[in-house]
Amino acid sequence: MKTYKIYVDCANCAAKMETATKKVEGVADAAISFVTQKMKVSFAEGADPAAVMPEVLKVCRKVERDCTIAF
Repeated sequence: MKTYKIYVDCANCAAKMETATKKVEGVADAAISFVTQKMKVSFAEGADPAAVMPEVLKVCRKVERDCTIAF
């Protein structure tokens, strides 16, 4: 599991992003904390985090356009 700094505006958006992230190929599990502005991602076996995280950012930006993830 890796932890990333994330910028998200509201708790509801964080919940939607978490749901969307869990559907990304290569993600085994994900959790986003609005309070701490952190995202924890467990990657599927054999998945390359460097390849998966841009896709995660893409689905998160569909929820909130100005979302940022430090990876």
